[in-house]
Amino acid sequence: MNLHKLFSMQAALDSHIEEQHGIKKEDVLEKKVLALLVETGELANETRTFKFWSVKGPSERKKILEEYVDGIHFLLSLGISLNLEDANIAFESKQCEGSLTSQFLEVYAKIGEFRKQLSNEAYLEMFQSFISLGDMLGFSGQDIEEAYVSKNEVNYDRQKQGY
Repeated sequence: MNLHKLFSMQAALDSHIEEQHGIKKEDVLEKKVLALLVETGELANETRTFKFWSVKGPSERKKILEEYVDGIHFLLSLGISLNLEDANIAFESKQCEGSLTSQFLEVYAKIGEFRKQLSNEAYLEMFQSFISLGDMLGFSGQDIEEAYVSKNEVNYDRQKQGY
C-alpha cells in the first residue's frame, strides 16, 4: 500500500471539504476522532463479530472492505490534521493474538489514547492497530489502496452533490 499516495489524496479531499464548508483543521479534530469511532462501530456491525446472540453471518467482503476504508479516510485525515503525514508508518502485518472482537476493542482503546495524547506515538499505535484489524479481516495493502481510491472518488462526488 502506498501510504504517501493515500495521504496526498486525503489531503486534497480534506482541503476541498474545508474550503467548501469554510472550516479549519483544528475546528474538526474532535469530530474526526468521533467519526473514526463511529466508522469502526459500523465496521464491527458488518462483521457481526460481537453478535453472539445471532446466527446470521457477516456481510459480504466488499461491504466490510468499504466500511474498513471509511476508517482509513479518518485515520489519514487525523494524521494530516496533526501534520503527521510524513510519520514513519509502515504497512506491516503483525500477528494478532486473540479474537476479532478483541482487536476491535484494541482499536477503540488506541483511538481513546490518541485522543488524550494527540502525539505521534499514539497516532502510530492507533494506525497500526487499525492495520492489524484489516489484516485479521483478510485485507491486503492492495485491497485497501484500491478500495480507498474508489471511495475517495465517491466522497468527491458526494461533496459536489451537497452531501
